[in-house]
Amino acid sequence: MLQTIALRDFVIVDTLELDFSSGFTVLTGETGAGKSILLDALGLVLGERADSSQIREGCNRAEISALFQIDPSLQASLSAWLEEHGFPGEDEGRSLFLKRIVESGGRSRAFINGSVATLAQLREAGDQLVDIHGQHAHQLLLKGGAQRDLLDRHAGLGGLGNEVGQAFRALNDLRKRLAQAENAGQDIARERERLEWQLDELSELAPVAGEWTAIQSDHGRLANAAKIISGCQESIEILSESDHSVESALTKINSAMHDLLEHDPNLKDIAESLESAQIQVDEAVHSLNRYLQKLDLDPERLAQVEARMQSLHSAARKYKVDAEALPQLLEETAEHLQALTAAQNMDALRKQVEEAEAAYLKLAKQLSQKRGKAAAELSKEVTLAMQNLSMAGGQLDIALLPLAEGGASGLEQIEFQVAGHAGSTPRSLAKVASGGELARISLAISVITSKASFTPTLIFDEVDAGIGGAVAETVGTLLRQLGESHQILCVTHLPQVAAQGNHHFKVSKSQAGDKTLSQVSSLGRAERVEEIARMLGGATITDTTRRHARELLEHH
Repeated sequence: MLQTIALRDFVIVDTLELDFSSGFTVLTGETGAGKSILLDALGLVLGERADSSQIREGCNRAEISALFQIDPSLQASLSAWLEEHGFPGEDEGRSLFLKRIVESGGRSRAFINGSVATLAQLREAGDQLVDIHGQHAHQLLLKGGAQRDLLDRHAGLGGLGNEVGQAFRALNDLRKRLAQAENAGQDIARERERLEWQLDELSELAPVAGEWTAIQSDHGRLANAAKIISGCQESIEILSESDHSVESALTKINSAMHDLLEHDPNLKDIAESLESAQIQVDEAVHSLNRYLQKLDLDPERLAQVEARMQSLHSAARKYKVDAEALPQLLEETAEHLQALTAAQNMDALRKQVEEAEAAYLKLAKQLSQKRGKAAAELSKEVTLAMQNLSMAGGQLDIALLPLAEGGASGLEQIEFQVAGHAGSTPRSLAKVASGGELARISLAISVITSKASFTPTLIFDEVDAGIGGAVAETVGTLLRQLGESHQILCVTHLPQVAAQGNHHFKVSKSQAGDKTLSQVSSLGRAERVEEIARMLGGATITDTTRRHARELLEHH
């Protein structure tokens, strides 16, 4: 709900900060006092278009900010929306801070939780928090999509609606795949033929991961067989078999060093190093002999390795890849061919489309049937409410207009149609001429669908236009009833409505030098009596009007 709104240099307000509570809040004041200023300011902070004329005269800019306390039922979805759009959370998702700055040059800036936002983002956030009903205000209820969503929520059809949407998207994907397969024609057939031939050739070659590196190593060893044998034998000769071998030299040196240790123990480390060297030379000689014994230098094996290398190299050059990438190419070719074969299987695709169409139509028809029943019930309830709102003979019809082709939202478009009085033809709610009528119809719908409505704060501007007496009493009762489940803010001229508010703000004007300023004050019990008496009796307040005002307040 709306917790706080703050204005600075907006129209005829210098500074103003108001705290709001849950329930039904009324705003009253004399004509021209600026009762709609608060709603205009709230509209701006919710993303409406700005105008530099809204800046207080003599100032460079106007600032409006609003703090919302988030209902637990909205915290998860709103937190997800904030995260998706890169905005920081506030108070662990329990609050949301919106701000709008309008500058004299016409520039406007918007902020969500302190971060710069676009007007579209401000409107998106605002649509989840506030619904404004009134003659001059944007109303979600005028949008066809909002009417459909309202009906579905009221009837508890959200889950079925999601299933219909998913079924339609699955059907659409299959239709696109079938169209692509049909349009491809001979191109796909030629590509399949090429892939089949390539797969046969690569499968016959059967490259294995890591094979190219291993075979290069084998070839290097086999191709240099004579050099390897000669080198190993020469090394053994030098190390141990010649008259002056390294091994015999180290034996002599170690013997001499052992004798010297008796005269100088400081030679111990050197002696140990030389002994270690002799041991390592011995191990190297043994290892070389074992290597020569196990060495397989079969000329036939060399020929086989060279032939395999040539086959792999030729295939790599042909398919323009590195030789080590041939195993991956084989795998990708098989996968591509499988996908292409499946995609070109027209009969199978057509069958899948038929099955998807049947699944979609089954769900969509269920949704249409339940929508029809819910539309009839809601139309009847709202029509009954309209009779008590100075619209005798009026009616609401919720029409299910068939679509030429089904869509993600079902087989029909939902349109709220209204007849303002007996004998008139129902027209789209968006085309209702009277602002007062529209506000009262919206009120009736809002009250009846309040349990389904997800918007926590509802604002009504001039819902009492053109009514009075018992009808005004009914409007107040409906608003107070709606305030039990929502936060309600209402600008009213009628004392019968104002008396039923849980909270009461008065808007007034005053002169500060040569400038006019607007103030808003919260009224206590005695002050409410005076304000309602003014609304009853005009400029002259008598004891009679005060008594009548007290009776209205005591009655509620």
